[in-house]
Amino acid sequence: MPSLHILVTGGTGFLGQALCRMLLAQGHSLTLWVRNLDKGRKMYGQALHCITRLAELQDTPVDAILNFSGEPVLGPRWSPARQQVLHASRSGVTQALVEWVAQLAHKPRWLLSASAIGFYGVQAVDDPGALGEGAPPQPIFMSELCQRWEHTAQGMAAHGVAVATVRLGVVLGQQGALPQMLQPFRFGVGTQMGAGDQVLSWVHLDDVLAAVAFLLAKLDSVPATGAYNLTAPQPVTQREFTRTACKVLHRPLAVPVPAVVLKLLLGEQATLLTDGQRVVPQRLLAEGFRFRFDTFEAALRDLELRRK
Repeated sequence: MPSLHILVTGGTGFLGQALCRMLLAQGHSLTLWVRNLDKGRKMYGQALHCITRLAELQDTPVDAILNFSGEPVLGPRWSPARQQVLHASRSGVTQALVEWVAQLAHKPRWLLSASAIGFYGVQAVDDPGALGEGAPPQPIFMSELCQRWEHTAQGMAAHGVAVATVRLGVVLGQQGALPQMLQPFRFGVGTQMGAGDQVLSWVHLDDVLAAVAFLLAKLDSVPATGAYNLTAPQPVTQREFTRTACKVLHRPLAVPVPAVVLKLLLGEQATLLTDGQRVVPQRLLAEGFRFRFDTFEAALRDLELRRK
């Protein structure tokens, strides 16, 4: 497709870095909206343009926006102050983009905004149903976080911009959540979290990049709109995750950690470990996208080979 001028948020994070490198390799021109100008310039040099204020782009037309800003959800307890930080880094940044686009004479054609499968809340472990894009949200914090994020992004549509969101599962790569998840296994103390029946919906980083490129290519005809689940076709249970990690890393399995202990340690965010969701990428598959890594073992073996 023709070279595009793309505005990227979240470009210094784990996923954002990979997206920027892919887009640059494809010949696109990138502008990165950052909080820390020195960090952005140190990371990319002269390969792209870094700005700290959207007003700096006032006279430079942008073809598309990739909005992947967001503080990590897993970390400090979800106190009211922490919840506000998480909302600000997602819907707050997105609202600033909407307000900026509203006063542009030449508006972007497309916004691709990140979201997460936390949109669906939690799923009972004895529920075998698969959650497609039409599954409803829930009145719990991680679902409300994603709902507000997506609702804010949809505000761009009022200004004639096509809007799509990608609800990401746990992205597996050399950075992000996976190294933290595997560290106990590397030390021989990896274990099952909770009962083990909760489902983990994951996706390999390479498939995330390929899916974004797949959706971006639709700008040649009709831009993609609406929500897309970006998870591998085959989720795994916590029990399958731990057994596969032990198998691939050649490590023993330690004593499981009861769910009650995790809830005492982490509070509400323990649901990220003790509850799960069986999320499937219905729309991507229906539109012809094919995943390179559709099993967790294949994805983990690939990442271990690259690590070495």
